[in-house]
Amino acid sequence: MKAFFDRSYYDVLERLAGRPYGLAISAGSDGRGACSQIERICTGWRLKQICPALIARNGAQTPEAILAAKDVEPQARASAEELGGLLAATLLLGANP
Repeated sequence: MKAFFDRSYYDVLERLAGRPYGLAISAGSDGRGACSQIERICTGWRLKQICPALIARNGAQTPEAILAAKDVEPQARASAEELGGLLAATLLLGANP
């Protein structure tokens, strides 16, 4: 993901400024480090965070578990769907410049 941000940063900087964003992270045990890094990038892009980050912890700790397919818990899925709806509604109401 960092490589994507690095390649895209200047190309989209002015087009993204002021737009809302939400963050959903799937993590083995914590996710706060990834959240912090992404939030810093979004701050640099001048995006507006519309809700706290969602972090769904899946318990994966071994290389095999990390690479394996996972089932998202129903509550995490519902929270992510709600976040998507909030983002869509915010954009439809004209929250982008």
